[in-house]
Amino acid sequence: MPPDGNTKTLLLLLSVVFLTLRICHGGRILIVPLEGSHWVNMDFMIRALHSRGHSIEVLRTDKSWYIKDDSLHYNTITVSVTEAFNHDFINPILKKIIDIERGESSVLTFASLQVEMFTAMFNMHRIICQMATVMFKDKELMNSLKERKYDLVLTDPAWGAGIMLAQALQLPLVYNVRWITSGEGHLAIAPSPLSYIPMTGSGLSDKMNFIQRVKNLIFFAIWQIQDGFLINPQYQTVCDEFFGPEVRYSDLLQGADLWLMRVDFVFEFPRPTMPNVVYIGGFQCKPAEPLPEHLEVFVQSSGEHGVIIMSLGTFVSELPADMSNKIAAAFAKLPQKVIWRHKGDRPATLGNNTLLVDWMPQNDLLGHPKMKLFVAHGGTNGIQEAIYHGVPVVGLPVFFDQYDNLLRLKERGGAKILTLATVDKDNNFLEAIQKVLTEPSYRLNMQRLSRLHRDQPMKPMDSALYWIEFIMRHKGAAHLRTESYRLPWYSYHSVDVVLSFLAAVAVITLLPLVFVRYVRLEKCKKKKKD
Repeated sequence: MPPDGNTKTLLLLLSVVFLTLRICHGGRILIVPLEGSHWVNMDFMIRALHSRGHSIEVLRTDKSWYIKDDSLHYNTITVSVTEAFNHDFINPILKKIIDIERGESSVLTFASLQVEMFTAMFNMHRIICQMATVMFKDKELMNSLKERKYDLVLTDPAWGAGIMLAQALQLPLVYNVRWITSGEGHLAIAPSPLSYIPMTGSGLSDKMNFIQRVKNLIFFAIWQIQDGFLINPQYQTVCDEFFGPEVRYSDLLQGADLWLMRVDFVFEFPRPTMPNVVYIGGFQCKPAEPLPEHLEVFVQSSGEHGVIIMSLGTFVSELPADMSNKIAAAFAKLPQKVIWRHKGDRPATLGNNTLLVDWMPQNDLLGHPKMKLFVAHGGTNGIQEAIYHGVPVVGLPVFFDQYDNLLRLKERGGAKILTLATVDKDNNFLEAIQKVLTEPSYRLNMQRLSRLHRDQPMKPMDSALYWIEFIMRHKGAAHLRTESYRLPWYSYHSVDVVLSFLAAVAVITLLPLVFVRYVRLEKCKKKKKD
């Protein structure tokens, strides 16, 4: 029997009350994100937090690349800057890196690449420190932020503006993290033995021989030098100016209440961790939704051969023309249909089986039954989506962590990697694709990883939301934080204890010798007198 008018009114009132209570019990969260692909995964988290009734405000610059000023899920707070991390900043750097990597492999090439990366990192953090300085000098802005009484700051610590802002506002701090200003996140808070924890950029796995461990140590030294001389001092200068020299930026970085780590141990090599690190790898992944009609028609036209997709992420919109032509020619020889996210001039060798698009619903394509292969640059988001849907990968890394991400899939039998220096040589690209397509182990291994990833007691996004709300309920999580970061290096490694012990042993060992020598000298003196 259908409900009458009074029943409908009652149900409507109950719904309004429920929604009102939900909103009233929601928290107020200040988000300081990073641009590019980092913003893409932060946006997923923002939408989930908004759906639970939380009020979200996002700090952005007036030159923002990805973060729009109008959204149903958040309000923006805009900071005026003269420089920003956007396409104008990143595109020239990428062009230089691609040119260097396509050259002959040598010590000079490696050194040139490191100098370029050092310069890029220095300038990126210089821009962020300028942004932080502008914020802290704007008394009206800072007073407004304090008056809003946020429950916490959620930031991506790959840059430090959000870390310092949480200190200025004296708020609990939560990270949506894989990278921090000084490298991979675990290195800042968890024991990381270099014997089996490979450094980013080293191209090593967790199984290393002696020479590889030497190489790993060298890369660790490179990261330490970069942080110690190029990055940390910039942030410390800001801290000195606004918080005083007694506040160390490294302590602020390590002192976050919660680290929501964008990996899991299906993807990452096993390693030591800490109680306030929660693993949410693949939190942005979800079952595939129906494709737009034009894409579905194209995919279905592939028949039994299936579809390949290629995307090099948010940073790399186009490759050099000669490389694009070689890749297009290789695609044209395949029976599969290809969807390629590509900007710039249309490759002259493009085949009828290849569709160029400015944007693609990547998650939905990877989850389509006809999907056979993903040609990817190795960004964390794409790798996690490939694992979630069990799609094998041919990797074409460009810079930073991308090779290391793909290496983790290769070690588990789910990917084959090409470098920019070899992708357009001979038939390397075509042969790599054909091998992954025809060798069943690649798909079987990725499907195994997919089953492992999905077999969890709580979905990664639900886990992230639970712990964010935990921090809000308890005003932080001091009981989960280790105090190790407050220790000087010699105390952390017990150098002072070892030296004290050695000194005690030396005294105990040498004292009898000194005494015996003294007695002998006294006897000699006595004999001489006699």
